[in-house]
Amino acid sequence: MQSPFLAEEHSLLRDQIGRFIREEVEPNGEQWERDGHVPRDVLRKMGELGLFGLRYPVEYGGSEMDYLGTAVLAEELGRSSFGGFAITVLVHTDMASPHLANAGNDEQRQRFMPGIISGELISAVGITEPNAGSDVAGIRSRAHKDGSEWVLNGQKIYITNGVLADVYFIAAKTDGSAKGSRGISIFIVEKGTPGFTVAQELDKMGWRSSDTAELLFEDCRIPEENLLGEENRGFYAVMQNFQNERLALGAQAVGECQKAIELTVQYALDRPAFGKSLWQQPVIRNKLAMLAAKVASARAFVFETAWRASKGDDVVREVSMLKALCGELVNEVTYACQQYHGGFGYMRGTAIARLVRAAGVLGVGGGATEVMLEEVAKRMDGVFG
Repeated sequence: MQSPFLAEEHSLLRDQIGRFIREEVEPNGEQWERDGHVPRDVLRKMGELGLFGLRYPVEYGGSEMDYLGTAVLAEELGRSSFGGFAITVLVHTDMASPHLANAGNDEQRQRFMPGIISGELISAVGITEPNAGSDVAGIRSRAHKDGSEWVLNGQKIYITNGVLADVYFIAAKTDGSAKGSRGISIFIVEKGTPGFTVAQELDKMGWRSSDTAELLFEDCRIPEENLLGEENRGFYAVMQNFQNERLALGAQAVGECQKAIELTVQYALDRPAFGKSLWQQPVIRNKLAMLAAKVASARAFVFETAWRASKGDDVVREVSMLKALCGELVNEVTYACQQYHGGFGYMRGTAIARLVRAAGVLGVGGGATEVMLEEVAKRMDGVFG
């Protein structure tokens, strides 16, 4: 179903991503699940195709597309059924590197952005800590100035691309006297910086093909030129990019829902039971039809919101709505679809089982459903008009 908000360039992009998934991801994704990461040569191929620079300036190798490009990318990645592959890419393109694009100075962008877009450099973002996730103001990592360097101490956890990234954007408190969200800054930390270590690679239930890590910073010395944006203004940079991140996650969830329904319809058509196919059971096909209606509605909401964001509208409320909606919907859809697969749906290596294991985190990552609904509740005025 073609969204009226999409142009020919978006259709061409969708075709390109779909072809890449068929040729590169589907034949190899199960091995990546076992290995715990996506091979770097695959990511470089995506960079060569221009898929890592959709929203970035042409001068660095980007395509200068709009938020709709992000939504198309995330949706198609979700449809791959390999959530770990999808999130490896989306963290790089829409959750980590935007901090450089939004807050970096000319020298920083010239230094890192071409490599990020080409896939030679893979990026990660470090905000979440053992006691701080959606509550960004609660981070405990600290950095203080010592001559021409910043000294960073702290811990980050659940960091996607954390094991194999080349450049990390790390949030830390730089003003110990500031209360709440004030006094946070963001730093560019490069792989190999003394005092920075990957403490452990984390073993996850789903998203198996994304490398995820706990990071440790012990008197990690960072050159002063690697301060990203304004000192003590990092919280606002994090909040600015959360809208982009949540839009991408909503679109990814919609793509996963579509894939789950497509798999289940085909299975129901092929699977005989009591002298007829599962599809011939009204209770099953009616349930799948209702799930398809919900997914189509959520998808329309995602693309309308992306279109409005591209126009410069304030869409904090709408992004919070769709993140909550899609994060819950993907769990409803994938679980129901797994049930219709019977015992087959519980076998490792099947796409439907993989989708179910991946769904849970989409209600948490980028802002838990409950946090999103609170953001909506603050902005209920005029919600229907």
